[in-house]
Amino acid sequence: MKKFFIFAAFCLAGLVAQAQQNLSWGQGPQVASPDVHADNTVTFNLIAPEAQKVQITGDFLPTQKIKIDGYGEYDAPGVVDLVKNDKGVWSFTSEALKPELYTYNMIVDGVKIIDPLNVYNIRDINNLFSVLLIGGDARTDLYKVNKVAHGTVSKVWYDSPTAGITRRLTVYTPAGYENSGKDYPVLYLLHGIGGDENAWSELGRAAQILDNLIAQGKAEPMLVVMTNGNISQEACPGETSEGFKVPTMMLPKTMEGSFETAFPDVVNFIEKTYRVKKDKAHRAIAGLSMGGFHSLFISINNPDMFGYIGLFSAAVDQQQADPNGFPNIYADRDKKIDNLFSKKPNLFWIGIGKTDFLYKNNTDLRAYLDSKQHKYTYLETEGGHIWRNWRIYLSEFTPLLFK
Repeated sequence: MKKFFIFAAFCLAGLVAQAQQNLSWGQGPQVASPDVHADNTVTFNLIAPEAQKVQITGDFLPTQKIKIDGYGEYDAPGVVDLVKNDKGVWSFTSEALKPELYTYNMIVDGVKIIDPLNVYNIRDINNLFSVLLIGGDARTDLYKVNKVAHGTVSKVWYDSPTAGITRRLTVYTPAGYENSGKDYPVLYLLHGIGGDENAWSELGRAAQILDNLIAQGKAEPMLVVMTNGNISQEACPGETSEGFKVPTMMLPKTMEGSFETAFPDVVNFIEKTYRVKKDKAHRAIAGLSMGGFHSLFISINNPDMFGYIGLFSAAVDQQQADPNGFPNIYADRDKKIDNLFSKKPNLFWIGIGKTDFLYKNNTDLRAYLDSKQHKYTYLETEGGHIWRNWRIYLSEFTPLLFK
């Protein structure tokens, strides 16, 4: 019997070792990264004794200017060097940072990597970033998981007869939806070029923002439907029948009218599947960049569908569309805008950063709206074409809905 227990203990130890094979048992210097200090300075560390040069780049650093053909200059994250100590640990300490959700990468001998000491990272198109959240003000506290009632985030498949494929949505239902028996309004929330149905729930912190705003009584309980705007895709990369395909920004049928034409399939599915209110006054649509482009043209081509329209750093010109697609979707933009406003939408909302490469396009749109005395709400923020702004816009837009 004693031999049996010894054997069993040996087997158990083997199983534990197998299960824990990815754990580090105190090898090498014990350092943290990122290490947030009481004054909101942050120390970043990397253990790389053989490296010749280590740098860090991220949106917590001063920006540098790069040029985009046809749009002028664009703000890009800066780069700074880390310094190596005698133990082979490279370090950099930032200035005191304002409350914000930041992303960053290390650069080791010219190769960009995520921070190996930070388990929190996120994908944006085909790039991986490490993530850092510094709270401390009312806005960034919206991005945190607080002790409030939480909604449910689901990955839901639906048939799109117009697109001819089965596709996936991310759907947020507010706390209490399952048992309330009530019907709810719906916000359709669209991502930018290269993104997918995961973008707003992950990079945009949409579920946390909605949970917190609803709990504070600042937003109405609502469903948020986060679509995949790449109509040729079933779902986000790696979660489709195509397998582990390399993500790319340049996808077919993104801005040539197919998505706009197929969008009623999404609305029909949601209204058949969920307890929602099925009228214009209880539907909203908003999107960032390409998603703002889609939101504009979906709403002006379906002027009786949405009472609330939000354009976040939106591409707003029909010249940005692929001319080989559905020209009727993009024709007569201004005439269609006039028709939309003749039907008195509850809210037409525009947000843009001062250094966004689409700033002039949005300025031109606003000039047209002003010339026709079309009423809209406008928010201008610091910075450019960045998630930091789009989280702000979602936080400002949603409290205005369904009032």
